[in-house]
Amino acid sequence: MSFDDRLEIQECLMHGMSFKAIAKRIGKAQTTVSREVKRHITVVASNVVRKDAAGKAVNEPCKLLLKPPFVCNPCKRKNCACAYDKHLYYAKKAHQAYEALLSDAREGIPLGKQEFYDMDKVISDGIKSGQHLYHILQTHNLGVSKSAVYRHLQNGLLSVCAVDFPRVVKFKARRLKPAGYVPKALKIGRTYADFLAHIAENNISSWTEMDTLIGRVGGKTILTFDFTFCNFMFGLLLADKSAPETAAAITKLKHDLSRQAFSFGDIFPVILTDNGGEFSDVFSIERSGDKTETRLFFCDPAQSYQKPHVEKNHTHFRDIVPQGASFDNFSQNTVNLIFSHVNCVKRKSLGGKSPYDLFAFTYGKAVADIFGIENIPPEHVVQSQKLLKL
Repeated sequence: MSFDDRLEIQECLMHGMSFKAIAKRIGKAQTTVSREVKRHITVVASNVVRKDAAGKAVNEPCKLLLKPPFVCNPCKRKNCACAYDKHLYYAKKAHQAYEALLSDAREGIPLGKQEFYDMDKVISDGIKSGQHLYHILQTHNLGVSKSAVYRHLQNGLLSVCAVDFPRVVKFKARRLKPAGYVPKALKIGRTYADFLAHIAENNISSWTEMDTLIGRVGGKTILTFDFTFCNFMFGLLLADKSAPETAAAITKLKHDLSRQAFSFGDIFPVILTDNGGEFSDVFSIERSGDKTETRLFFCDPAQSYQKPHVEKNHTHFRDIVPQGASFDNFSQNTVNLIFSHVNCVKRKSLGGKSPYDLFAFTYGKAVADIFGIENIPPEHVVQSQKLLKL
């Protein structure tokens, strides 16, 4: 079961879905889902001491936990002062436990120093004689697998090298897995239709659109935010295009705002983004601790026109950094410099004002400073590749 499957289980449990409905959604057997939840229950002890009629302390479980789904995730009282111990299913903890078990199962029996030298001599002598690795392992009971031997070879621990093996030099590197997508369960209540209903219900006329700019495939990425009322944009440099990197960058941004007495939720009340896997950690984006600060919504798949402001504003970035150019040599200061110039270009759509002018007027210069954006004098604005050559 993948991490995305576990995230879907957690989200579905919060919405009170049955094991049968969850199993149908993720394409697993009902018993598989049931065993997964039971196996990875996290118990949070209650601070409330319950006593019986005789005054003796009792620790009976909540009666609701005696029947499916056996956890408190769907209970409306789980965040209140419940007198019972809380039984919760956390996708992250469940997957960490699974990976730890998988690692222990694959570790095998560790070899001592002399045992390793003996194994190395048998394998090296066989390889130098022109024998294949499988033949050597089948002939001698070495207690190691082919994959373990190849790992030792890759780490340079054997007396022979890759060119001595008949086939190792012919092996091709594995292709990188394609970028993931946001699990369906996490999009419950966060779809584009939900977004339209939310802004209509709350009379919201502007929001923040979030996206990523890609440089070299597998290299550094830039997480971008565009405020739709004025097209003010800033970017955060990420080591790669992954959910942990995105979550860490947004968490740091929240701390930076908090240190200056600003609230992330006040500046980013509504965020609209696409279905990229880098945005799958929705709880880190929406919440600070146990408090939900912002509402995150996702566009429909392959419908980039639903967030036109950030897509259009990326073209101003590409005037300076062409498509396909690598970000690997960039620092956060480089990104700040680029977006400072982008934000100080006067726009016809803004009545001759720049995005920086309107943003600083609305939120104040201090917030723009936190985002790393400076006010560039109009005569010094550069909107071409020359900016990075100055």
